Amino acid sequence: VQLQASGGGLVQAGGSLRLSCTASGRTFNSFVMGWFRQAPGKEREFVARTIWSTGTTYYADSVKGRFTISRDIAKRTGYLQMNNLKPEDTANYYCAAGSGGTDWLRYDYWGRGTQVTVSS
Repeated sequence: VQLQASGGGLVQAGGSLRLSCTASGRTFNSFVMGWFRQAPGKEREFVARTIWSTGTTYYADSVKGRFTISRDIAKRTGYLQMNNLKPEDTANYYCAAGSGGTDWLRYDYWGRGTQVTVSS
């Protein structure tokens, strides 16, 4: 499985961005797609995940109510809609595929990060 993430950028606090993650390679139906982020000097942090086959979602408390994870099965693309962004959301964001959960070790495939910078 190859994952290609895009959509990062610079935005002011309160603004919105949408990240995309397109999967290619083997069939994706059995996977969970997750989004993680990592800021300089900090550990990788779980953001959200969706079960690809059912669309069931789960969020970190820090983003609940502001971020929405979704997927388009036909396009093999997952999305992370980020609203009401805060400076503390600034990080390199990664999409990943694996067996699920909030532990990044449970994800076997990773896309390159896309930088999100939120100015105050």
